[in-house]
Amino acid sequence: MYEILTIIEDFVDGAAELASAARSLGEVKSTALVCGASESESQQLAALFDHVLVFPSSNDQCWDAEWIVACALPWIQANRPDVVLLQHSNNGLDLAPLLAAKADRPMLADCFALDFGEQGLGATRTVFGGKVHAQIAATESSNGYLATIRPGAFQAQDTGNAGGQIETAAAPQDYQARRRCVETLTPDAGAVDITQAEILVGVGRGIEEEDNLELVRDLADSLGAELACTRPVVDKQWLEKSRQVGTSGLTVKPKIYITVGVSGSFQHLGGVKGGPFMVAINQDPAAPIFASADVGIVGDLFELVPLLEEKIRERKG
Repeated sequence: MYEILTIIEDFVDGAAELASAARSLGEVKSTALVCGASESESQQLAALFDHVLVFPSSNDQCWDAEWIVACALPWIQANRPDVVLLQHSNNGLDLAPLLAAKADRPMLADCFALDFGEQGLGATRTVFGGKVHAQIAATESSNGYLATIRPGAFQAQDTGNAGGQIETAAAPQDYQARRRCVETLTPDAGAVDITQAEILVGVGRGIEEEDNLELVRDLADSLGAELACTRPVVDKQWLEKSRQVGTSGLTVKPKIYITVGVSGSFQHLGGVKGGPFMVAINQDPAAPIFASADVGIVGDLFELVPLLEEKIRERKG
């Protein structure tokens, strides 16, 4: 049985995905370490992990990687978990290298699959701008390993856990803060997070020209969906990088995914997780996207998309 420690940043999707990542390694005993969790948040974690270790927040109530290391490192040194898991996020990348160095553990970053081999922890991640899926392995280590997990790579699942043990831990002694939270900036009101969208309409190079994006925007509006895209669309600067789906973009897990003019390369489909109901519209009957689609429509998207939008709006009244 492997001992896995997960450090929690996001109490909802992030925690559940890290719990799934831990269970992907086989039979495990999982511990969640969190700073500043409320009672209800601790109970949420207890439904996902065998053990929940709750430390106080840092003095300014903000994410502080040095504070978390001060909390986590003594526990790691005393309990020697086989793997420490974190989200591959801005905060996770602030913490992971520091904790890996302090704990003397090799680190694997941006993983979307994990496994234990004869030599230790291995993982799958992308390289060369998302063009290649690489199998990598950490240097064999008697101290254990650390890995960051790409958001959306593991589907959140019901653990069946009746409730893990919640333990309240004391703040580290003699901690001298070297950071101060000056300001927290929130995204612009117009910014979207396609990783949280339940319905996505993805557009590829088959749209041909930037002006034709309005067709797909109208379709997305009729569905109450968010607009997503492939890498060529971003490379042409027709849409922003925050809407790119794929191994070099974002990992998404919608319930419904409609693709328009998307060929279906493995780099793009590598960013689609959770088994959504997929509809593909493409004029090329041999497009790889049809192998993954639940419904495939071969035809001219410039005729089909307006017709589909019209029918959706009629149905919705």
